[in-house]
Amino acid sequence: MLSEFDDGAFAPCPAPFNLAAHVLAAGEATPDKIALAIVKPTGAERWSYARLTAAVRGTAAGLLQAGLTPGDILLMRLGNTVDFPIAYLGAIAAGIVPVPTSSQLTAREVAPMIAHLRPAAILRGDGIACPETALPVFDRATYEGWHRLPPAGYAMGDPERLAYIIYTSGTSGVPRAVGHAHRAIWARQMMMDGWYGLTPSDRLLHAGAFNWTYTLGTGLMDPWTMGATALIPAASTDPAQLALLLKRNDATVFAAAPGVYRQILKYPLPPMPKLRHGLAAGEKLSAPIREAWSEATGTAIYEAYGMSECSTFISASPAHPAAPGALGRPQTGRRIALLGEDHKPVPRGAPGMIAVHRTDPGLMLGYVGAPEDTAARFAGEWFLTGDQGIMDEDAQIAYLGRDDDMMNAGGYRVSPLEVEAALADLPGVTEIGVTDVAVKEGVSVIAAFYVAEAELDEDLLKTRAAERLARYKQPRAFVRVDALPRNPNGKLIRKALKDHVLS
Repeated sequence: MLSEFDDGAFAPCPAPFNLAAHVLAAGEATPDKIALAIVKPTGAERWSYARLTAAVRGTAAGLLQAGLTPGDILLMRLGNTVDFPIAYLGAIAAGIVPVPTSSQLTAREVAPMIAHLRPAAILRGDGIACPETALPVFDRATYEGWHRLPPAGYAMGDPERLAYIIYTSGTSGVPRAVGHAHRAIWARQMMMDGWYGLTPSDRLLHAGAFNWTYTLGTGLMDPWTMGATALIPAASTDPAQLALLLKRNDATVFAAAPGVYRQILKYPLPPMPKLRHGLAAGEKLSAPIREAWSEATGTAIYEAYGMSECSTFISASPAHPAAPGALGRPQTGRRIALLGEDHKPVPRGAPGMIAVHRTDPGLMLGYVGAPEDTAARFAGEWFLTGDQGIMDEDAQIAYLGRDDDMMNAGGYRVSPLEVEAALADLPGVTEIGVTDVAVKEGVSVIAAFYVAEAELDEDLLKTRAAERLARYKQPRAFVRVDALPRNPNGKLIRKALKDHVLS
């Protein structure tokens, strides 16, 4: 049997369609129900579905009144606040294309995005880095004022049209703009049973910040699509308080990156009788974390695998738990294969590259403004993830690792070439190479290995890196070496960098 999973095509997305209208449709039947609670030990800020929908559609009206038109691109430079999802959905409701970005990015990192996308305007939160520009820049007072405007109608249209753009690091070293269609939200219905086991009565607490795409999808839009309640910890919540928030807010499902589970497990956990299970994505979940969580809470963690280009499509779920050592299985409605070097499915039990059929409704439209990069990710009918796995006879897939040198730092995929390019001209450094290094079971950090005449001040190197890179891209260690390992053709052998022992 070949390593291919295909149980029939998922129901096509209806037309005309609007992503934001789909997300908020279930809430129209329960306008007084709490859609969102921003929780902290001393209480919560609550948003009903009626209030949330009014703010989203008011934002759509504000953007249109400000002169933006459907199809325009809107760069989002917002922090960890509720303004983030409201602005995101408000833009999409109006047919405008939002580009959510990490608030950790420096002005230097944002400048190429502006040059590449040529957005019509920028939303900028207080204290968020952004280069000087002649573009219209709307501040917090402006976009929060839009919440109270009379609601705009939803811009309905072709579900294949561009809905939003997200950035991901690529192997070229330059972050790539991933364009997704309105239909992307339709495809996420396959995750409701295939990963979440989510129902309208659930209260899902996501530990991430508002302005992380994992939170935006799993923590907000998916619960809202189901008419459930989303719970988000207030900014700067201590991980030690998360278990208490789960208990006090009657959370039934918990979602986080594996590193957050690790932090929570450092502290005694109170009984959480309402909690049914946890969800993990963003990086590989280690067996010790899974086992410690189960022992402490009596609940399972269901893992998912995906990427910016297609969200999650392989997962475990309450209905289909993962086999030992496996991620899970392709979600019902997906067509997934493991391909050999000939780009054909390999036999089950043999390693191959994980691939998604190009007809998957959750698959990206392409890399914006980069048709050659887009074409390079496809082989015939398959989108190539670049990651390796093995599919067993029951279609359970074990993850074998990345096919390239992409790093994973705290759930973020980071290109080593991007980090190296930013640090190449550090004073005293003649060569530099970076990779992620395991410091203990399930924990990796980015480390930079440099060639210099003498040992350099590590604190100064870290300061310079902080001026040029978002925190999650910054090396946590700088190690001087006599020479970087290279092959006969002069190409850096990143895997060999890991052989250097960090002191």
